[in-house]
Amino acid sequence: MTGGPGNRHTAIVTGANHGIGEAVAVALAERGCAVLCTYLRVDDPAGPFFPPAYQETRARDGGHVADRIRAGGGRALAMEANLSDPATAAALFDTAEEQLGPVDILVNNASGWVADSFQPAHTDGFGRTVQAMNPGTWLQQFSVDAMAAALLIAEFSRRHIARGGTWGRIIGLTSGAELGFPEEVSYGAAKAAQSSYTMSAALELAEYGVTANMVHPPVTDTGWVNDAVRKLVADDPHMFHVADPAEVAEVIAYLASDDAGLITANVITLR
Repeated sequence: MTGGPGNRHTAIVTGANHGIGEAVAVALAERGCAVLCTYLRVDDPAGPFFPPAYQETRARDGGHVADRIRAGGGRALAMEANLSDPATAAALFDTAEEQLGPVDILVNNASGWVADSFQPAHTDGFGRTVQAMNPGTWLQQFSVDAMAAALLIAEFSRRHIARGGTWGRIIGLTSGAELGFPEEVSYGAAKAAQSSYTMSAALELAEYGVTANMVHPPVTDTGWVNDAVRKLVADDPHMFHVADPAEVAEVIAYLASDDAGLITANVITLR
């Protein structure tokens, strides 16, 4: 497809068993890209913020995504992987290279999401349990959103340079704002760390034909958006849409295309 990643490319997409990650894997495959769909099944706590349908999507494996891509004539593999293990980054690249080809697109979508706060543990206005920030919440968040993202970028860079690569795309997803992320303090901080790593990659890897950007989606309905969240968006003058995962995926697929070669070192805010 003109302007798309093309069938000569191979992507790793993390968190690809549902939501934005699933939509990105499908969008890249539709443009001829081979995709390694990585995921980790998560059992969310019961509560009004985690509807049963949302819990089910996060708890399922990524095989259905790879099957969907292959049914459409594409190439894809699904691999469950715990990104909090430092050895995982190399294992993912080994698998992708052996079965799909050299990886030149990396989408850091997965998150170790946890709601924590500097206040005592409490329930917020959406019915979520917000934990008091502690070493466990910090480690859960930073091991995936910061450490894993950094190690994946490092593995991408090492292999890309070693093989003489001249084209590459690194795309991450972020959230939060300049004033942090109240009641999701570790999430906001870990995403800020990932943004810093990605901006550094953009500068360091430019000479090797690699672009690196972060995408800040609007509120995206991956199954958790309820009436209270929709009202929050409608009442906030700085929020314009509740997005569908496929809409966000289209932007990411564009950033992974030849046409986006001049877009690098940006945090792209979608509204």
